[in-house]
Order: sequence, then structure tokens, then C-alpha cells
Amino acid sequence: ITPEQIEAELHANIELVLFVLKSLGLDDYRVRVGLRDPQSDKYVGSEDDWKEAEQTLLRVVQGSGMNFTAEPGEAAFYGPKIDFVVRDCIGREWQLGTVQLDYNLPKRFDLSYTGKDNQQHRPVMIHRAPFGSMERFMGILIEHFAGAFPLWLAPEQVRVIPVRDRFNDYARQVEATLKSRGFRASADLRHEDMRYKIREAQLEKVPCMFVVGEKEMISNSVAVRDRVEGDLGAVPLEEMIGRLQTEVAERRIREVSKASAAMADSTARFSD
Repeated sequence: ITPEQIEAELHANIELVLFVLKSLGLDDYRVRVGLRDPQSDKYVGSEDDWKEAEQTLLRVVQGSGMNFTAEPGEAAFYGPKIDFVVRDCIGREWQLGTVQLDYNLPKRFDLSYTGKDNQQHRPVMIHRAPFGSMERFMGILIEHFAGAFPLWLAPEQVRVIPVRDRFNDYARQVEATLKSRGFRASADLRHEDMRYKIREAQLEKVPCMFVVGEKEMISNSVAVRDRVEGDLGAVPLEEMIGRLQTEVAERRIREVSKASAAMADSTARFSD
């Protein structure tokens, strides 16, 4: 980017990280501005570039109205950075999103662009990672929800469970309708007891189960079992699809893990 674009681009990248955290309900975090440790020799670049980069980052963070801590020694070797440090459900801190301002690597790579004056200028580089390390991010996300992902994020959103084998065709029909509307759905057509299938889906933390039998087949409805709210009774299929579409569109989060460090996974609690 050009020097004139720095602050606008930093604000945009900060907004992106905040959007990611808000969308996933990761609201227990702090903002850390990583600065150079003047006593260390691990950093590259001139004193003037570092001073300009650090002042710019601090100005942008202050202008964003966020509470933050400035921590010497937390900068990358090429430039200062803004880190979003998230606390997980058992109190541990992890750095996730980061935005880094770099005056040095463009010089080391001899990068340039032609400006409006038709002269060559040195660009400035922004390193951004809205999720941080993807592996770390996924690990924290799984712990944050204790595997019970919200409907819009769950790998399997709806499982259709027939009461008896003779209702398998209707279960397939409901499954096909859900898939045609963009839902990740499956029908459990195994020759097993319905209660066993429901318990298995509950243990696998499927957000929504549609149980179908003769009454549902005749009325083109489904008996809904919600992972959070339990049995909701019979609902017309189209009406239930509309409810699910609204929940997905709004990215609702109805439960997150509230386990403490002393609690085993099996005793994790949830909060709406």
C-alpha cells in the first residue's frame, strides 16, 4: 500500500478481525500492541522506520477507541503489530487475529510502485491474519463451543430420523428438501431403534433432529428436537425450514462452553 493508505487500511483490517471475533462469540479478548524492545538486536530496519510504524499503530488503536496494552518486546522482527489475545473457556490466553505494519521488508525485497507523479516510491506492507494460526484457531473454536457448534457453523446441521423403516422414503424426501435449500443434512436410515438414533445424534451434538412418522408424513411436517431447547413438537416442514434459514442468516449463537480449568470435558457447562 502507499503511505497515504496506511491508516485507512489498518482500520479496515482491525474491523475485519473484530467481525470474525464477534461472529463467533469470542468476546473475551484483549488488544495488545507489540512494540520493539530497544535492548534487543533481533529487529531489522532503521530507528526512524520503527518510530514511524509504532506511532502509527498506536494512533490507529487509540482512534479506534479500543482498550489496549502497549508491550515492548512483542513486535515481529520486521515491525510492530496489533494482536487480539483471546481467553478460552478455561482461562488460557491465545493470540488469534493480528495486524502488522512493516516498513522493512519492502526495502529488503526492493519493492516499488509508480506514483501519480510518475516517480518510483517505496510501498508499505501490512501483514494480516484475521484468524491467526488456522490450526490454533480451530482448536480454540472447538473448545469454545465444546464441539456443540451453532447451527450455521455445524458440519451437520439437521439429521432426519424415521420412527420406523416404512417411513424411510419420507425421511429421504425431507433430507432432499433440506439439501435443496442449502442445509447440511442427513437421514439416519439404519435398522436401529429410534431412541438409539436420537441419543446418538444428541451425543454427536447435531443442532437439530427431525423425527418423522405417519402423522408427519400425512401432514408434511416434522417432529423437531432441538439440541438446546429439546422437543418442540410437530412443525410444518416449510415453516421449520424458514426458522432455520433465519437462524443461519443471523448467525445466532445460543450456547458456548463455560468450563473451568478444574472441570473435565464431560462436565462442561453451557450458557445461552
